[in-house]
Amino acid sequence: MADQTLFQLLSTDEKYYTLRVAAEHSGHRPFVFEKDIWVVQILKILFDAPFGKDLVFKGGTSLSKAYNAIRRFSEDLDITYDIRAFASDIVGDYEDAIPPNRSQEKRWTKAIRKRLEEWTREEARAVIEEGLVHAGFHAAGFRTENDQIYIAYKPLFEYPGFVEPEVKVEFGARSTGEPCVERRVECDIADLMPEIIFPSTDLSAMVAERTFWEKATSMDVFCRRNRGRGNRLSRHWHDLIRLDDAGYGEKALADRDLALSVARHKSMFFPEKDAEGNRIDYEAAVRGELQLVPTGEAYALLADDYEAMVRADMFFNDPEPFENIMERCAGIESRANNL
Repeated sequence: MADQTLFQLLSTDEKYYTLRVAAEHSGHRPFVFEKDIWVVQILKILFDAPFGKDLVFKGGTSLSKAYNAIRRFSEDLDITYDIRAFASDIVGDYEDAIPPNRSQEKRWTKAIRKRLEEWTREEARAVIEEGLVHAGFHAAGFRTENDQIYIAYKPLFEYPGFVEPEVKVEFGARSTGEPCVERRVECDIADLMPEIIFPSTDLSAMVAERTFWEKATSMDVFCRRNRGRGNRLSRHWHDLIRLDDAGYGEKALADRDLALSVARHKSMFFPEKDAEGNRIDYEAAVRGELQLVPTGEAYALLADDYEAMVRADMFFNDPEPFENIMERCAGIESRANNL
């Protein structure tokens, strides 16, 4: 292989060898590196696009790729299209980009949802398809479902059932995505194979402190509903303690304005009810009534989901016992509520 060769220009055998060697040196399975390369390339295409300046990278994969804050395989891309740019005619003069009442929220949501599905199907997909071809990546197929795009590729390795050889990109457009910062995103394999050029990009990523509160309030909802599906849901509990380990938990807990901003946004756009049918109060959760540890069937469901993720090698290094994670989350819950 020539020095500084683009990964996508390697032969199939050379790609296989590159990923296999990286896996042997890192202890990770080779499919992790293969999928990560596709993830970063798709991010590069999206944020290099004309609309890229209005996008914000968020969610678990942003914590992995933009902050190196979590120790698990995160494969789906969660992208916010700034509502002020995407639907300026709807938002109007509302500086916080939140509708004034429930009736307006329904009107905003209906209009934005329809517009976003059309944009995803007709513009975003075309940009990704053309971008991959131009970059030398050969996708095996595309499909669009509402505001989601699935990009399949022909794998070089066998994948566990928990992971598919495709990248899911999910778009949202009911938030500004702020606060956000510029971050550099590179492939995990880059440091292991310096003689090869892998995809990389600069992009806007939601600050980790806001992601902390996004996850914490979602976990609170799960606990209060005491039911629901647990497919990969345990990742939020893992991510929260990793954010705390990285120092973002302390910063998030100290930023009450940010916590209230997340709560108010979710109260308007994502109302939920608890097990008794009462509306969940997000603001109360961030003001001293946060619940992060579920009970009963919800606890068992979450434990089973976590074990399934462990069996699928979704966590890097040695994953800690589920009980330890719950104990850590109970500590974060106590700190949040005592504030």
